[in-house]
Amino acid sequence: MTTALSAQTGAYNWAPVPALTVAVHGLPGPQGSKSPAGWGRSRKTGKNIPLMRESSKKVKPWRDKVSDAITAAILRGDAQPLRGSVYAEITFTMPKPVNAPKRRRTYPAVSPDIDKLERSTYDAITSAKAWEDDGRVIENHNRKVYPGEHPDALDRPGALIRLYTLNGAIS
Repeated sequence: MTTALSAQTGAYNWAPVPALTVAVHGLPGPQGSKSPAGWGRSRKTGKNIPLMRESSKKVKPWRDKVSDAITAAILRGDAQPLRGSVYAEITFTMPKPVNAPKRRRTYPAVSPDIDKLERSTYDAITSAKAWEDDGRVIENHNRKVYPGEHPDALDRPGALIRLYTLNGAIS
């Protein structure tokens, strides 16, 4: 599952082999819209403030699966927490609709938005302590695919996460 970076991605000298590679199975949950959940009191000012919660019920289970998979990889010794700048490559395998054509390739150019999938996944990586903060990502490539329709596609919904570090960089 660990493959070399196919091509240099611009001006950065990325390590050719990912520092961390994890396959996570489950339905990717987008993080984005929030809905009101009542009122609370600010600890800082003491004023009433609106309480917000995630609109999507898929976010928490997805973040838990990503966090658990990365934590397990670190505990097994397959990876170390990353230091410095990071290049993130994530392939989200989405469930193929039952009414999609069976004999030709189709593309998941539908909801959820890839940036919202990225946001929930980055937050899960941060909570797993694979990096200090998702601000470490200085370059990324994300894609949505259906099972069997891309070389990096998983056999069922989930994500293939590869994180690269810079060669010889200290940050």
